[in-house]
Amino acid sequence: MPRRPILIGGLAFVIIAALLTATAFLQRTTVQPTASTSGPEPSPGGAPQDPQATTAPTTTQCSRTLSGTQTVDIDFEGTAYPVRVHVPETADPATPPLALVMDLHGSDSNGVFQASISELDAVADADETGFIVAQPSAAIAMTTNSPLADGNWAWNVPGAPTTAGQLPPDDARDDVAFLSAVIEELTSEGCVDPQRVYVTGFSGGGRMASALACARPDLVAAIAPVAGLRAGRASADDPAVIDTTDCASAQGVSVMTFHGTADQVNPYNGNSDPRWGYDVATAVQGWADLDQCTETTTEQVSEHVQRTVHRGCAQDAEVVSYTVADGGHTWPGTSADISALGAMTQEISASQLMWEFFTAHPKG
Repeated sequence: MPRRPILIGGLAFVIIAALLTATAFLQRTTVQPTASTSGPEPSPGGAPQDPQATTAPTTTQCSRTLSGTQTVDIDFEGTAYPVRVHVPETADPATPPLALVMDLHGSDSNGVFQASISELDAVADADETGFIVAQPSAAIAMTTNSPLADGNWAWNVPGAPTTAGQLPPDDARDDVAFLSAVIEELTSEGCVDPQRVYVTGFSGGGRMASALACARPDLVAAIAPVAGLRAGRASADDPAVIDTTDCASAQGVSVMTFHGTADQVNPYNGNSDPRWGYDVATAVQGWADLDQCTETTTEQVSEHVQRTVHRGCAQDAEVVSYTVADGGHTWPGTSADISALGAMTQEISASQLMWEFFTAHPKG
């Protein structure tokens, strides 16, 4: 059955002209949803990392049917949705299961475009054992003056409006269920270690990654939202407060996040918009509370970057936040020019740091 996008009015994000060339290149390597246009959201550097005891990956042999960069059609409720998947060339089909990192695009963007922002393919290729990168696309189609070749889409984050200011329609795709199906399908086809499934995302994709971890902590070992961490939807009575019913059972999920203090899209200090609401510090503390963390340390890791670590958590979880002073709505360390969304930093690499964090935090 062909994909039928759900059309809503919306406000497109700023489209970075310098990235359009990258989009054209990515078109040649990945098939994207039917009937679409597009517009995006923003990614590398390096900072100190705490040493962590890691759990050995699953050693059971399995057969991997995926290789290289390709499109995998995921059948969900009778519709086939294309997902961009990258498997490092060094990954032998007969090797033990690999980790999976699902990388979710921001509102008004798509999975193909997100690959040019996060640049996680390169991190996977450079790693000794490698990992699989999956970049699905949302299904709520957004109207925009800056269409992308593979469509402009928004996630159905439970209980939250899109950037267009409207709640998703009742018949919108259930994206928690869809992303769960993506994980389950790629675990089979990609020979993925189910103990090492991780999710990152930018902006709206970060909010969706947070929602998935809240709803399916059984599937997700750790998350690393960039400019989009939430710990449940904003309270309907007071958006400055977390609705704690959303993530009540999400214990044991490790969290790393990155956020600029001058972010104008998802403000660091929060706002009254029910799509966003409470501030980033509240979101970080929300996860520290969920994971029952008992120790907190803060250090300056570079001129503009501060790191706060919550340890002593249940199930060996950890909650880490990187705060970029005067940073905009950007992905730290990306080589893509996304400066129209605010000040960028090359002092750290979000993509490299999150992979090191993921490696140290498999599901217990």
